[in-house]
Amino acid sequence: MSKPEIPLKQPIVDEYEPGTYAWCACGKSSKQPFCDGSHKGTEFNPIIEKIQEKKKLAWCGCKHSSKKPFCDGSHKNL
Repeated sequence: MSKPEIPLKQPIVDEYEPGTYAWCACGKSSKQPFCDGSHKGTEFNPIIEKIQEKKKLAWCGCKHSSKKPFCDGSHKNL
């Protein structure tokens, strides 16, 4: 399996409204942390996350978290 690109070595932290989000798993999207379709032709697919209530989230920016799509601190070891 290929490894994703590393667009950031930090999480993307912000408050998010309820809704459905497509987290970029390949690292190629120009709309990080979300998918823009750049994964087409690769083995990667976005991870769909449904948020039920407004909350602060830390999306993984390095694409290497073991808790995808959320940050687990893996970027500190890259």
